[in-house]
Amino acid sequence: HEDIHFLFCGRVRFFKRTELGQPLHAFDADEITGGKVIVRTLPAGSRFTTLDGRERTLLDSDLMICNAEEGMCIAGVFGGLKSGVKATTRKIFLESACFSMDYIRKTAQHHQLRTDASFRFERGTDPEGTVFALKRAALLITELAGGRITSDIVDIYPQPVAHRKILVRDRNVNRLIGKVIPRKEIVSILDRLDIKVIDEQEDQYTVSVPPYRVDVMQEADVVEEILRIYGFNNIELSNVARTDYLAEFPERDINSFQLDIAGMLAANGYYEIWTNSLTNPAYQRKFNLSFEGEPVEMLNKLSEEQGILRQTMLFTGLEVCAYNLNRKQRDLKLFEFGKIYYKKDGTYREEDRLALYLTGLLETENWQRESKTVTYFDLAQQVSHILTRTGLSATEQVRLDDPMFEYGAALLFQGKKFARLGKVKNAILKEFGIKQELFYAELETALLFQSATPKFVIKDVPKFPEVRRDVSLVLDRRVTFAEIESLVRATEKRLVRSIILFDVYQGDKIPKDKKAYAIGFTLLDEEKTLTDQEIEKTMNRLMAAFEQKLGAIIRK
Repeated sequence: HEDIHFLFCGRVRFFKRTELGQPLHAFDADEITGGKVIVRTLPAGSRFTTLDGRERTLLDSDLMICNAEEGMCIAGVFGGLKSGVKATTRKIFLESACFSMDYIRKTAQHHQLRTDASFRFERGTDPEGTVFALKRAALLITELAGGRITSDIVDIYPQPVAHRKILVRDRNVNRLIGKVIPRKEIVSILDRLDIKVIDEQEDQYTVSVPPYRVDVMQEADVVEEILRIYGFNNIELSNVARTDYLAEFPERDINSFQLDIAGMLAANGYYEIWTNSLTNPAYQRKFNLSFEGEPVEMLNKLSEEQGILRQTMLFTGLEVCAYNLNRKQRDLKLFEFGKIYYKKDGTYREEDRLALYLTGLLETENWQRESKTVTYFDLAQQVSHILTRTGLSATEQVRLDDPMFEYGAALLFQGKKFARLGKVKNAILKEFGIKQELFYAELETALLFQSATPKFVIKDVPKFPEVRRDVSLVLDRRVTFAEIESLVRATEKRLVRSIILFDVYQGDKIPKDKKAYAIGFTLLDEEKTLTDQEIEKTMNRLMAAFEQKLGAIIRK
């Protein structure tokens, strides 16, 4: 007889959940220590045994229904073993609540619990239906299971949920449905759905949506409700089949731009990777890194290791590199198109990025030549190929001062930094268990795309001979080849066709704070053959610029 009553109480709760969409929980009233029911959180690490007999470790964000001393139920998800209704239960305490969707979803995900109750709460329940469901369940138990109601209802509802006000515009209704429905018919449809039209104007109106309609949150949802009742079958198809065509080809979009760059990288031996935008906030803290804006933290994070949206592509890519290196894939050439995220001035922002990862041997060992380990210049060359491919010109290169890199360079376009490349710091590589040098580049895809001019100018084969002149300079160690190249372009634009750095020396007979550069210049006049006097005049002008602007010593 007691087993029948126990099973029937469970069936009543299931019936109420199905009939009204409102989960209920029944407690053994004799197990409620202190005669108090408190909804609160417990300290992180607290242990709690659920109805399935498993002991679970709680987070400090897990909402709990407790008595005066301990937890009795993981709110909205799963009951506790000790306070659950048993065959010997004589008194039942019924609880009906409306819990936050975010809290329940986060708790259910963490504990890997998917119950009927959590399914309902994660999708939203009616905050004004809790008392009705409670009364109906109590009456059914008294009527059909021989129970008796022994207390009044305690209703705690400090901030009643107001009806949502949604503005609906006629043009959007007509556009989304594809047909003009008379306003009078729309008002009738919404009224039947308990959605009231409260402010009508000529071309728009405001509706009041009751709290239990958790699926109607925006204008498009209201339009969907109108169409659902009006009937999809009542939307006529046009008798005229037509299509739009473009008189001109559209401008190149960023997707085709990325596809073009991806094809070029793949042809150069790079493999594309896709990584998660979620990353571990500990990386940023451990290496004292700072980025533009604030990190975007996840409200409903699956784990601490995926707590924020990334502000750099580096760490998610290093995880892929470490995975491959641990499986004896030592030579990696990887790239990824992705996004970085941050919060600035109160708004959330995301930006497109292209990341390159290079480590190991440049090419596999063979009988014709010795294997060569990749260097910074191999990565720089690939970045240069990307810039050439996009037609981006007038870039400036400066020394990179970034805690993620041992050394490297930053590229600027019209004074704005759009790329950084260099050797990743050993401390960061060690964190990922990477024991070999790894080079990394990150480029702003959007700026690269917007600033690019992918037009190639074909020139005639020169009719007059080129002239090669070499110069050896002793310079301060901090002077870069990019600075020399910029100075040459500013000093002599017309005759200097190309500049190459073919030797760098530091050591004996050179001061410790100096270095020697051997630079080759190719001179060409497209209109006539250069004379010795013109060549000498050009080279003297360049050497004077080196001495005056860079403090160089010309080695004879």
